[in-house]
Amino acid sequence: MKLSNRILTLDGGGPRGDGWSVYYRAQDMLAAGEPVTMLCIGEHDRKTAPFILDAMEASARGGNTGYALALGQPGLRDAIAERVTRETGVPTGRANVIVTTGGQAALFASMCAALDPGDTALLVDPFYATYPATARGAGGRVRTVRARPEAGFQLERAALDAAAEGARALLINTPHNPTGAVYSRETLEGIAEVCIRHDLWLISDEVYSGQVHDGEHISPRALPGMAERTLVVGSLSKSHVMTGFRLGWVVGPEAAIEAMRCLANGTTYGVPGFIQDAAETALREGAAEEVEVAALYTRRRNRAVAALAGSAVAVSPPQGAMYVMLDIRATGMDGEAFAMALLERERIAVMPGESFGEAAAGHVRVALTIEDDAMVAALSRLARFAERLREAA
Repeated sequence: MKLSNRILTLDGGGPRGDGWSVYYRAQDMLAAGEPVTMLCIGEHDRKTAPFILDAMEASARGGNTGYALALGQPGLRDAIAERVTRETGVPTGRANVIVTTGGQAALFASMCAALDPGDTALLVDPFYATYPATARGAGGRVRTVRARPEAGFQLERAALDAAAEGARALLINTPHNPTGAVYSRETLEGIAEVCIRHDLWLISDEVYSGQVHDGEHISPRALPGMAERTLVVGSLSKSHVMTGFRLGWVVGPEAAIEAMRCLANGTTYGVPGFIQDAAETALREGAAEEVEVAALYTRRRNRAVAALAGSAVAVSPPQGAMYVMLDIRATGMDGEAFAMALLERERIAVMPGESFGEAAAGHVRVALTIEDDAMVAALSRLARFAERLREAA
């Protein structure tokens, strides 16, 4: 039987595939018993706080194990709305929030809300590796606009304006994965102007909003004229070390949220109630935990930059998130070749910049997700490996 074109073309059919080849190879090596230092993905080495786990267990043992409402439990939706109102100044209520099975499901729901089949979704290159497949899965066509390394990976208004003609939606991410850029107010005001001029939906992935090392996080939903055209994706995966809980949300106009209820009824149906109770506890009682997690990645960012200073690897300190993007072009290799060689020869797994689009070619992304000293040791080995390659080039 023939499979659908939609599912067969999720990766775009290009030579980069889905961008995860180095990660898959590292997983195979680990399964074969080979030691690998994993610096690939944003999976914390810190464990979920006990008070969150206690809330989840109490909820499950108390009987909250049945079907959940597709929009989410009222208490959790209120907690999310209160957080958004407090942090952005935009009045937000329960009717502006739907709870989803993680940030990825929130991205997909947002794409489904914004796009009809054949509509164009604009992605900022570099982009998180799942973005193109998410847009295609919703029936959209993908068009990219580059954010240049020379501009600190800030999205420039002129480039966006030139790319926006005929598009229906724009997906941005700040703080940014993979580059660590935090969009400035000037950048976001330019984005808002283009969205209004071209009548675009703006999908704003803000899952790293609590992890800002330098500057400040500004939600574009708070800018004039943007609340009615912005869908904000949030999650507790990064802020509260809850990646496996699959708990995310979308904040947006009431009509869009209500329409997403129908999508949830036909797909995930709802997030388990005991997970939602744990999430509400995290939001209402976890401020100190969120601060500690953010401080952890700021400290590791600083140690990573120091470990690579003066090496064959060029690094600009990221402003946010839990990654460092390394420019390895001095080695004479592209990111894909460098990452695979590093894995095979040094048993260190990083993500090639090409996994995230063309603008990050010649770079690799390092996740700051292992213990500090082990991370510094791995980066020192990476730097020596890069130096040997540069000398041989």
